[in-house]
Amino acid sequence: MTAVLVVDDDPHLLRALRITLQAHGYEVSTAADGRTALLKAMQEPPSVVILDLGLPDLDGTAVIRELRGWSSVPVLVLSARHGSEDKVQALDAGADDYITKPFGLDELLARLRAVLRRSIEPARDSVVSAENFTVDLGNHRVSHEGQDIRLTPTEWKMLEVLVRNPEKLVTQQQLLSEVWGPAYAKETNYLRVYMAQLRRKLEPDTANPRHLLTEAGIGYRFMP
Repeated sequence: MTAVLVVDDDPHLLRALRITLQAHGYEVSTAADGRTALLKAMQEPPSVVILDLGLPDLDGTAVIRELRGWSSVPVLVLSARHGSEDKVQALDAGADDYITKPFGLDELLARLRAVLRRSIEPARDSVVSAENFTVDLGNHRVSHEGQDIRLTPTEWKMLEVLVRNPEKLVTQQQLLSEVWGPAYAKETNYLRVYMAQLRRKLEPDTANPRHLLTEAGIGYRFMP
């Protein structure tokens, strides 16, 4: 059974989400603050985390950053903050998707399924070698000189789409549709944030990328 950790300081929302998710076949645990959430995620690793940003002890973005220090579990952010800056900060910290309150349960369930698909979708066996890193598509591993490079599920999916199309231009719309789904075709901020994260992890010189190239206003290209 898929285990979901729901983190929110609103007891009524926690109860509603627990009932809804359990009714749809998920195993649900809850936490009302960031420290409790991190402890639960460490003791009983969930399949996915649903996280509110406005927590009483830690900001949700700080929770994501701490979680990303040792886990690549998918994180779906819930928040009453509607500004694009808050969304970018959450994505930059390592969140996989973002939904603002109030939200429809059908949309939440759809986004939950999407982040889970991105984290477990099997890849066809092949290894792609670039000058500065190696991508093992079959085993979902990225390495540099024998050392693993940790990617979040969304970072992995974005990189996978690019390396499966070496030297080809992958449009912004294609990337958004394949990684996040057709409903995200205009969310180009997502691409900017995740490309910056991938470059920080994979490029020796992020200011002058060698492998992950931008075609301004059009898309991206992977060069081995």
